[in-house]
Amino acid sequence: MFTGLNQPTNIEFAADGRVFVAEKGGRIKVFDDLADTTATVFADLSANVHNQHDRGLLGLTLHPQFPTQPYLYVLYAYDAPPGQTAPYWNDNCASVGGTNGGRCIVTGRLSRLTANGNSMTGTEQVFVSDWCQQYASHATGDLRFGADGMLYATAGDGASYDLVDYGHLGTPPNPCADPPGGTMTPPTAEGGALRSQDSRTTGDPTSLDGTVIRLDPSTGAAAPGNPSAASPDLNTRRIVAQGLRNPYRFTIRPGTSEVWTGDVGWSRWEEINRVVNPTAGVANFGWPCYEGTGRQSGYDGANLDMCETLYTGAGQTNPFYTYDHAATVVAGEACPTGSSSVSGAAFYPATGGSYPAEYSGALFFSDYSRDCIWAMLPSAPGGLPVATSRRTFGSAAANPVDLAVGPGGDLYYVDHAGSVRRIRYYPGNQPPVANIAATPTSGTAPLTVSFDGTGSSDADPADQGRLRYEWDFTNDGTVDSTAATATYTYPAGGPYTARLRVYDTLNASATATVPIQTGNSMPTAVIDTPADGFTWKVNDPISFTGHATDPDQGTLAGSALHWRMLLHHCYTLDNCHTHTLQDFTGTSGSMFGPDHEYPSYLELVLTATDSGGLSHTTSRRLDPKTVDLTFDTTPSGLQLVFGSGAQATPFTRTVIQGSSNTVSAVTPQTMAGTSYTFGTWSDGGAQSHVITAPTTGTRYTATYNPQAGSVRLPQSQWSVAGADSQETLLVNGRATNVRDGSSSSIWHTQRLLSNPAHPHWIDLDLGTTRAVNRLYYLPRQDSTAGRITGYEVYVSANRTTWGSPVATGTFPNSTAEQTVTIPPTNGRYIRLRALGEVSGNRWTSVAELNVGVVPTG
Repeated sequence: MFTGLNQPTNIEFAADGRVFVAEKGGRIKVFDDLADTTATVFADLSANVHNQHDRGLLGLTLHPQFPTQPYLYVLYAYDAPPGQTAPYWNDNCASVGGTNGGRCIVTGRLSRLTANGNSMTGTEQVFVSDWCQQYASHATGDLRFGADGMLYATAGDGASYDLVDYGHLGTPPNPCADPPGGTMTPPTAEGGALRSQDSRTTGDPTSLDGTVIRLDPSTGAAAPGNPSAASPDLNTRRIVAQGLRNPYRFTIRPGTSEVWTGDVGWSRWEEINRVVNPTAGVANFGWPCYEGTGRQSGYDGANLDMCETLYTGAGQTNPFYTYDHAATVVAGEACPTGSSSVSGAAFYPATGGSYPAEYSGALFFSDYSRDCIWAMLPSAPGGLPVATSRRTFGSAAANPVDLAVGPGGDLYYVDHAGSVRRIRYYPGNQPPVANIAATPTSGTAPLTVSFDGTGSSDADPADQGRLRYEWDFTNDGTVDSTAATATYTYPAGGPYTARLRVYDTLNASATATVPIQTGNSMPTAVIDTPADGFTWKVNDPISFTGHATDPDQGTLAGSALHWRMLLHHCYTLDNCHTHTLQDFTGTSGSMFGPDHEYPSYLELVLTATDSGGLSHTTSRRLDPKTVDLTFDTTPSGLQLVFGSGAQATPFTRTVIQGSSNTVSAVTPQTMAGTSYTFGTWSDGGAQSHVITAPTTGTRYTATYNPQAGSVRLPQSQWSVAGADSQETLLVNGRATNVRDGSSSSIWHTQRLLSNPAHPHWIDLDLGTTRAVNRLYYLPRQDSTAGRITGYEVYVSANRTTWGSPVATGTFPNSTAEQTVTIPPTNGRYIRLRALGEVSGNRWTSVAELNVGVVPTG
């Protein structure tokens, strides 16, 4: 339908027939109708938009009463760090190691624009500025209106897409200042991808990363009726769903405010998530603790409190549908597997559409990496889609990044390579497809061009081989030839347009055109450096030079040369999708080798365009330098996490030299009936840490300690040595209640406002020195009041010197007994230190405690 677009990302149809298309670089174009082939620039936000890698202008929607209400809404990566003003980076982060070095920080912005005809009037009205983005993907996402008239928006977690990221990455670490600030370490870390769970930590400001928000479209404030409307935090009020990695696209089920998101996965699963009722409660889809319906191995292995409490607490809201990167969506289909990224979603209307009735109410969804579109059909026309009722709808849909149902009830998709396409349904005879091959299409006059229309086709068997051809070589309405192939000699002048119309046996027709230029010849683009075979490692400078010559204009100026660096992100080396890293203009340029997982490679693309609009493109593949890293455990065979997945040792991974890679030693774990806890890494790293890949093959070994069994001490063998506070006037409040064997009596610290707040502690006396390896905690049963959240456990020989805690963590808000595993530690006294209470109250309540020790004899 539309071509010549520069990385289009989003399409919106207005009720008056106009069509709005967003381009990643920040321009919004408007076409008067579907027949208009020349767009008008409605607005140019490129000075504010950060356009590198996956960042850019990604979200666009129109007010439901447009143009009566003349508003467009945009969602984009803002070209500045928090507190700064765009343009700050000017789409070039070379000074800080590129977009994936963890230092090119940008934010997200949601704004309202006012239309005056086909152009923007006034200034951009900023509604929301948030969404700190440390890394180059998982940025701002999509915009839609619900049937409730409220504005919905999505955004990703802003974290690394290669590494386990809990806020410890970057130089300096944690540049987004995720609370509480500074370097994040397990188990208490809350940054990086854990921003997607931020509204669960009420003691610090909430970010909007990894969420669905519901807004008042007049102000950008939280919409009335939101589930957290009473929160003192303005962002918490806006959130209706959380726990999302990269909800790049979503759609609203017609006639409802159900939000259906496509969440791009990491190592294995793509998700379609359904928010059934945005005002009923905040749905938590579990990222980064979950991917698909299971625990995410990389984050599970890091032993993070934010995940552990989710595993033992409410868990996740399960996806409506997931598909495995290694499996087809529909059995036997032509769509590939491997590289995957769910990238579009649109519901077909229940009534009034042109497609067969079985599609009424169907959910269409697409995958950018697989170049495919599917339909999830309802159980009955207009009903709820059925996850198991899937159909391949388009198995060669190039680069689909947005889906929309438009005029005529047809499905439209945005091809990120530069076009908007329409899929039409013909209940009877299907028209042919016209195709022109022309050689040459430019040159010195007189120019003789050979035309071939035999590439035209028709899907109807009765029409195959029976097409009729009409050539109009100068597009003046005159039929010049009816042959399948022909030649024509063009005089000076022009440019000219050659038109081919093909007919089937029922006179259905289709048209194709090709431009012809005489007096102007195509230029030739040449990449001078780097040479073929050039390789790079992370942070290596990659400098390039080139030139272009034109038969008519000689050597073209640098302004005629456009460079684009592409990153091919691969599942296997022959199964890749692309990301645009950066654009350049001129005869030379440079960037740093990006930090990225392997397999992947770069492609340097040079396009030269002469003054007549003719262009020529050439490219060069730039492969990375790689190295093999081998991982093992002592004893061998235990599980280690590398990147996104856990695997039994030994194993080897190929990575790019200089790349960052996260590893975690899963602890505790059991093999052959023996329990093991992590001891040390051969490189001296922490249990979960980052490895910068060396230039030579290296072996990394995690040493584990076998764990002896544990026996629970009888209550007669230990006593309460003391507590910082207790309700002395009440029997049901004394510290000794933690060992009376009754779940209904409790230790309760004093509740007077004059008494201290957390932390609170209670000490147990084991009577003699023992090897302690367990603490058992039974929360208060009759009420949540007083239940412990964060905790520390200490062991001491004399109750005077306590040293560092032997265990830390967070208890879930549950009535179940909780077990704290402790590395075997010799001591007579054990202290439980309560750091907080589930509702923020000043007091602590505990029903029962007990201790486990290493058995003797």
